[in-house]
Amino acid sequence: MAKLLLMAAANAVGLYGILSAWSVQSWGVLILLAVALAVVDWVYYSRRAIPGKYLVPGLVFLFVYQIFAMAYTGYVAFTNYGDGHNSTKSDAIEQVLAQNERRVEGSAAYPLAVVAQDGELGLAIVDDGSVEVGTADQPLEAVEGASVDGSRITAVPDWTVLELSSIAERQSEVVALRVPVSDDVGSGSIRTQDGATGYVYRPALTYDESSDTMVDTQDGTVYAPDEAGNFVSDDGQVLTPGWRVTVGLDNFGALFTDSRMSGPFLEIFTWTFVLAGLSVATTFALGIFLAVTFNDPRLRGRKMYRSLLILPYAFPGFLSALVWRGMLNERFGWVNEVLLGGAEVPWLNDALLAKVSVLLVNLWLGFPYMFLICTGALQAVPSDMVEAARIDGAGRLQVFRHLTLPLIMVAVSPLLIASFAFNFNNFALIYMLTGGGPNFVGTPYVVGHTDILISMVYSVAFESGSKQYGVASALSILIFVMVGLISWFGFRRTRQLEEI
Repeated sequence: MAKLLLMAAANAVGLYGILSAWSVQSWGVLILLAVALAVVDWVYYSRRAIPGKYLVPGLVFLFVYQIFAMAYTGYVAFTNYGDGHNSTKSDAIEQVLAQNERRVEGSAAYPLAVVAQDGELGLAIVDDGSVEVGTADQPLEAVEGASVDGSRITAVPDWTVLELSSIAERQSEVVALRVPVSDDVGSGSIRTQDGATGYVYRPALTYDESSDTMVDTQDGTVYAPDEAGNFVSDDGQVLTPGWRVTVGLDNFGALFTDSRMSGPFLEIFTWTFVLAGLSVATTFALGIFLAVTFNDPRLRGRKMYRSLLILPYAFPGFLSALVWRGMLNERFGWVNEVLLGGAEVPWLNDALLAKVSVLLVNLWLGFPYMFLICTGALQAVPSDMVEAARIDGAGRLQVFRHLTLPLIMVAVSPLLIASFAFNFNNFALIYMLTGGGPNFVGTPYVVGHTDILISMVYSVAFESGSKQYGVASALSILIFVMVGLISWFGFRRTRQLEEI
């Protein structure tokens, strides 16, 4: 019974997704859902697919959250997807026509009310004493029995007249609503900005399907589609929005070919490797030093000291970064006010000092992790080997260099590689501590001196005014390739330590 109930729920959710995909004509999603649902039903109702009962849930989530996300990112990287190019060509044509309308000169101002029926909005106007009602899909038609108080419509049969508060809640829908005056598209449509008065608007452009062009109804200017996904006139005027098209490798070269961005991008690229490399080196050096120090049996209170040293690791990293951001404030921060006696050191506002601050804060956040793993690895080093080395006359530094450190590296090398990959994509540290600043001047994207590649991806996609998902996806692929190659090389080098 439990299996039947779970499978009923799974099929209900799957069927709902299939119907939703059908309604919006998303055939790819529909096919994937149908295949996934068929596989799930076969596995859980078959007596011969027992291993699949354990594997299928993980494989489904792996496909949805990893493989699909990676494949879609790869697809977007080769398109111009972003602000102004976020849909299909048919949607773009519809939006261009809707956005390019002109109010008919000399047209009357119609007293108007916003009405609703089964959730659908409509407009009711008073024209020569009669009330007419229409929706986006139904032209205006006269209705009988409507109530008018002066010039204000108070009631319409079968419709609900919306109050001002309801209009305010659905303001964007009301402003976007266009009700055709008649079945003739050229007659225009009624629009309103305040929900009380309507005017007749007519399209300023028409779309010629046979020639695939837009024509200005006033001056006859012709706009033809170009390779970038826009309608463009002969003199270079561009109609927006456009539509998604394939742009090949343009997104991958955009940051190198734009003179305003090539310099900052190379600096961000270099700083990303510097941050990741120095973060691993400094945290590992401090972690192993503290691990060796507090592993000495002659030191009293070792457990208490170890507990205190891992406290920075116990707090969420993004909260610690916010605390440090306040402490490093140029005018009111604790570091300047207390430690430096009221100095105004621009820790986060100077390019070089901001990078130093990022490294120091990351050292504070990262050394407890290295301390923990080095302590564990150190305690696994055979004590008899250490004693034998000392009997042979080796000093403490020689024992550490030729015995302790190589044995520790066998255990921690994979973790160092993982730490490098983590710091290479340490978005939370940059975003919470410096926000990427101080910013470069004159760049098309909002990026700064402490930005790393992953925070640059976020800025390009969301924070630079014009969202460029194609460029951001191309950057994401570059990050993936670089981290993958570095990890592959690191693991190959790690194998050499296995001989120890």
